Amino acid sequence: MTTEGVLTPEFDRQIAVSPAGPGRWSADLADGWTVGGGVNGGYLLSVLGNAVRAALPGKPDPIAVSAHYLSAAVPGPAGIGVDVRREGSSLATVAVELSQGGTTRITALATYGDLGRLPDDVATTAGPPAIPAPQECVPNTLAPAEIRANAKLMDRFEMRFHPDQVGWAVGRPSGLGVLSAWFRLAEGREPDPISLLTVVDALPPVTFDLGLMGWAPTIELTVHVRARPEPGWLVVRHETRNVAGGMFEEDAEVWDSAGRLVAQSRQLARVPRPA
Repeated sequence: MTTEGVLTPEFDRQIAVSPAGPGRWSADLADGWTVGGGVNGGYLLSVLGNAVRAALPGKPDPIAVSAHYLSAAVPGPAGIGVDVRREGSSLATVAVELSQGGTTRITALATYGDLGRLPDDVATTAGPPAIPAPQECVPNTLAPAEIRANAKLMDRFEMRFHPDQVGWAVGRPSGLGVLSAWFRLAEGREPDPISLLTVVDALPPVTFDLGLMGWAPTIELTVHVRARPEPGWLVVRHETRNVAGGMFEEDAEVWDSAGRLVAQSRQLARVPRPA
């Protein structure tokens, strides 16, 4: 697929949607974004987000998205329904669902707008994670073969982990519940607000750093997109502070190449079950 002779990046092809009737869109979920028993939840949010963007001309950017994952999605055709609940001059809120074969996989509420028209009044006490330069970090290509085989999505991006936070890969997790890494999509595809919906869920489950390995199905994921990211590497940090009732929370921050906090998220997920 090309636009004026320019090849469309892989990521954009894989989140593409097509009109399928009033308030309806169709998508083909890519096999390359599978992990564990289903399709990655962040990638699914970008597919949903693309449909919402198509349904709201003039409001291209996700501001807040809160999704509940009802069943594991699988690669292949999917339908997306977008119901505009309120549309104002600067923001719109929609209900959106993704389904396959008559089964709802995700139901979500999303608020969209134009980040380029919002006030440039950033004031924060937060600071980007302390992490060595990308060339001093550990690339995801060195992940154990069994992890790569179970997580095809790792071939969709380049990730370089903080060298002090990869003990889990050799059976020596720190127990602190923190992971951080540099991140960029394949083919040099630069980040944008829609891709940030994927980025917040792209690192391995933070429970790996607690010695709890395996697929961690997402129950609920809320993302706040704070600004359009600048081109270049992103820095992503995940943290958990509580594991209870067979579930854990995972808080994520995404920082762009200009040192701005461009996205935040929190998800509730199930603790990985022993193999």
